[in-house]
Amino acid sequence: MTDFRLPTPSGSGSAPRRKLGGYEFYREVLGSPKLIVAPMVDQSELPWRILSRRYGAQLVYTPMINAKTFANHKNADKFRRRVFDMVHGEEGGPEDRPLIVQFCANDPEALLEAARVVQPFCDAVDLNLGCPQDIAKKGRYGAFLQDDWELVYSLINILHENLDIPVTAKFRVFPSVERTVEYAQMIERAGAQILTCHGRTREQRGHNSGLADWAKIAAVKRAVRVPVFANGNVLYHEDVGRCLDATGCDGVMTAEGNLYNPALFAGTHPPHCGLALEYLAIAKRLKTRTAPSAIKGHVFKLLRPALEGNKDLRNRIGAISGRGEMESVIEEYEAVVREFKERMERDATAGEEGISELADGKKHVPHWLAQPYFRPPPPAQVVTGATKAPPAQALPKMEGMVGKDRI
Repeated sequence: MTDFRLPTPSGSGSAPRRKLGGYEFYREVLGSPKLIVAPMVDQSELPWRILSRRYGAQLVYTPMINAKTFANHKNADKFRRRVFDMVHGEEGGPEDRPLIVQFCANDPEALLEAARVVQPFCDAVDLNLGCPQDIAKKGRYGAFLQDDWELVYSLINILHENLDIPVTAKFRVFPSVERTVEYAQMIERAGAQILTCHGRTREQRGHNSGLADWAKIAAVKRAVRVPVFANGNVLYHEDVGRCLDATGCDGVMTAEGNLYNPALFAGTHPPHCGLALEYLAIAKRLKTRTAPSAIKGHVFKLLRPALEGNKDLRNRIGAISGRGEMESVIEEYEAVVREFKERMERDATAGEEGISELADGKKHVPHWLAQPYFRPPPPAQVVTGATKAPPAQALPKMEGMVGKDRI
C-alpha cells in the first residue's frame, strides 16, 4: 500500500492531505473495479462511457489524448474542448465516475502540465505505453517507448511526485517474460499505482493480433505489489472469469469486446439496434459535443452482424456527413437505425436460432444481436502455386490462452 503526503497550501495551517495509492486507491476511490473498459481512440468518449456503465462497466478510461497538444497554449482551448470538454461539467461529472484520463507523451514537463489541467475532473491519470500503431512510432510514444526505460521512468515519476491524484500505466508485453516483468517492476518503482498489462507485443496488431499471452500477465501480477488489470482475449462474459483465474489479476479490461457488445460485462447479447438507439439518445441529450466520427464508428460496429445483409442501409449510414447541428446529425442516424430495427425484428420473428454455448472460444449468435467481431486471419503466403503457412515463430505462444483469434 502506497501512502504519501501532498503539500499543504501556504498559510493554511492544516495537516498535509493524504493521497491514496495502490490497493487503498483501488478500493476506496475506484470501488475495487473488476470490469474495466479500455481507453480507445475516438471510441471511449463520454456517451459511450455512460452507456458502458449502464451495462456493468465499473471503471472507464477516456480516449488517449496527446499531452503535448493538450498542454500547448496556442490552440489549447479548441483542442481541449474537442478531446476532453471541461466547460459543461459532464466529462468527469456525476455520470462519468470513476474515470481515468489517458495521455500519450514523450516530454515529462508537457505531460505534467496537461495532467494538472484534468486532475480536478478525474480519479487518476494514465500513461499510454501500449499503442502499437505507426503513428505512435512516428510520434515516439506508446509502445515505442519500450526502448527508452529512462524516459518512461521520468514520465511516470514526474506525475507521481507532483499530481494530487495517482498515476497509472498501460503497457504491452515483451517477447520474453523476464523482460516483461523487469519492465513492469520499473514502472511500479517510478510510481504507477495500477498497472494494466496488455498480453500482446507491439508487433501484434491488426490482422496479426493473434492471442494475448495470459501467462505473461500472470507473471507481472506475481512480480508487483500494486493492482494489475489484465487486457486481451476478452470477448464474452465467460472470458472474464477465465482471465481472472488464469492471471490472478484484480480486474479485466476489454476494448473491442466492449465496442461490439457494450453489454459484455452484463453477460447478455441485447438487440444491437436497441443499443445503438440508446447510445444515440445519450449523445443527443448531452451538452458535450460528440465527434461525428465517433458516432459513425459506434453505429457501424454495433450493427456489424447485419450490415452484409442490408447493404442499402449500410450505405445510408456511410453517406451521413456529420456536418451541421449535432441534433440533426444524430436524428439522421436514428432514422436509419430504426429501419434496421424493423428488419431485425422481422428476422427475429421468422428465425428460430438462439445463442449457442461457448465452444472453441466462440458462440453462434443471431445476426440481430450484439456480438464480438473475429478478425479474419492474415492471408496465407502463396509460393509458386502452393499455399505456405506462416513460419512457426510468427505464431503466438499458447500458454495461458483461451479460444482463438481473440481481441
